[in-house]
Amino acid sequence: MPSKPKATKDTGKAAAGDNKKETKIKASGKNKKEDAAEGSSTGKALKPATAINSRHILCEKHSKKEEAVTKLKEGAKFDDVAREFSEDKARQGTLSTRAMDMVLLVEELMMRDYAGGSLGWKTRGALDAAFEKAAYDLEPSTTANPKFVEVKTGHGYHVIMVEGRR
Repeated sequence: MPSKPKATKDTGKAAAGDNKKETKIKASGKNKKEDAAEGSSTGKALKPATAINSRHILCEKHSKKEEAVTKLKEGAKFDDVAREFSEDKARQGTLSTRAMDMVLLVEELMMRDYAGGSLGWKTRGALDAAFEKAAYDLEPSTTANPKFVEVKTGHGYHVIMVEGRR
């Protein structure tokens, strides 16, 4: 039975047992006391959730992710930082320019939150394993005062916050 990833105190690297891939996970809050175990600022274990409502900032380069984190630590709203720094290409399609313009207009009118890095509600198993582990261990917060975690996956460097759990 494969072991679960464990974050180490010194490096923030997760060891995945026999898996040779390394995943870096680093919790962030307003101060070091908020970076408690399991992503909870209170140090209490979170109740198990079957779904989370999350946002993320995806960057290909570590330096760009670090710029985004610096902005968040300076007090910027998560959704504003996501609009400026995220390089999430998952929603780009191969539609014609006119069709894409229409799709973007509809999305802008109906789903304004996505531009702020919103992934919406995701159930367990719907996300990258390292991303999911980090996100499900994170305490919910608001975009104005985000509690976030940083994780590297095969897609790049993520800064993740969770808005809700159920």
